Amino acid sequence: MSSSINDVKNRHQANLFKLPNVVSVGVGLNKNGKAAIIIGVNYPNEENHDKFPSVLEGYPVEIRMVGSVKFQ
Repeated sequence: MSSSINDVKNRHQANLFKLPNVVSVGVGLNKNGKAAIIIGVNYPNEENHDKFPSVLEGYPVEIRMVGSVKFQ
Protein backbone atom coordinates (compact mmCIF):
# COMPACT_ATOMS: atom_id res chain seq x y z
CA MET A 1 0.00 0.00 0.00
CA SER A 2 1.45 3.38 -0.96
CA SER A 3 1.60 6.24 1.51
CA SER A 4 -0.55 9.34 1.18
CA ILE A 5 1.20 12.58 0.32
CA ASN A 6 0.43 13.87 3.83
CA ASP A 7 2.09 10.80 5.38
CA VAL A 8 5.18 11.37 3.21
CA LYS A 9 5.30 15.08 4.12
CA ASN A 10 4.99 14.26 7.81
CA ARG A 11 7.81 11.70 7.64
CA HIS A 12 10.22 14.10 5.93
CA GLN A 13 9.14 17.43 7.42
CA ALA A 14 11.75 17.62 10.21
CA ASN A 15 14.62 17.01 7.77
CA LEU A 16 13.21 19.46 5.22
CA PHE A 17 13.16 22.22 7.86
CA LYS A 18 16.91 21.65 8.32
CA LEU A 19 17.56 22.73 4.71
CA PRO A 20 18.75 26.31 4.06
CA ASN A 21 16.11 29.07 4.22
CA VAL A 22 13.11 26.73 4.67
CA VAL A 23 10.20 28.43 6.46
CA SER A 24 7.29 26.13 5.55
CA VAL A 25 6.48 22.62 4.36
CA GLY A 26 3.06 21.79 2.99
CA VAL A 27 1.02 19.99 0.37
CA GLY A 28 -0.45 21.65 -2.70
CA LEU A 29 -0.47 21.57 -6.47
CA ASN A 30 2.68 22.06 -8.50
CA LYS A 31 2.86 24.11 -11.71
CA ASN A 32 1.56 21.08 -13.64
CA GLY A 33 -1.51 20.73 -11.41
CA LYS A 34 -0.25 17.56 -9.69
CA ALA A 35 -0.25 16.97 -5.95
CA ALA A 36 3.17 17.95 -4.60
CA ILE A 37 5.09 18.65 -1.43
CA ILE A 38 5.65 22.39 -1.38
CA ILE A 39 8.71 23.78 0.39
CA GLY A 40 8.52 27.49 1.17
CA VAL A 41 11.78 29.42 1.42
CA ASN A 42 12.29 32.93 2.73
CA TYR A 43 14.38 34.02 -0.24
CA PRO A 44 15.63 32.35 -3.42
CA ASN A 45 19.11 30.93 -3.35
CA GLU A 46 19.90 28.90 -6.45
CA GLU A 47 23.21 27.76 -4.94
CA ASN A 48 21.37 25.66 -2.34
CA HIS A 49 18.73 24.12 -4.60
CA ASP A 50 20.87 21.03 -5.19
CA LYS A 51 20.37 20.22 -1.49
CA PHE A 52 16.59 19.96 -1.97
CA PRO A 53 14.98 16.72 -3.16
CA SER A 54 13.01 16.84 -6.41
CA VAL A 55 10.90 13.82 -5.43
CA LEU A 56 10.00 12.23 -2.08
CA GLU A 57 8.62 8.69 -2.15
CA GLY A 58 7.22 9.25 -5.63
CA TYR A 59 5.69 12.69 -4.96
CA PRO A 60 7.15 15.75 -6.70
CA VAL A 61 8.69 18.48 -4.57
CA GLU A 62 8.42 22.14 -5.50
CA ILE A 63 10.31 25.04 -3.95
CA ARG A 64 8.50 28.38 -3.67
CA MET A 65 9.66 31.73 -2.41
CA VAL A 66 7.21 32.77 0.29
CA GLY A 67 9.25 35.32 2.23
CA SER A 68 9.43 35.42 6.00
CA VAL A 69 6.73 33.71 8.03
CA LYS A 70 5.48 35.60 11.07
CA PHE A 71 3.67 33.82 13.88
CA GLN A 72 0.81 35.63 15.53
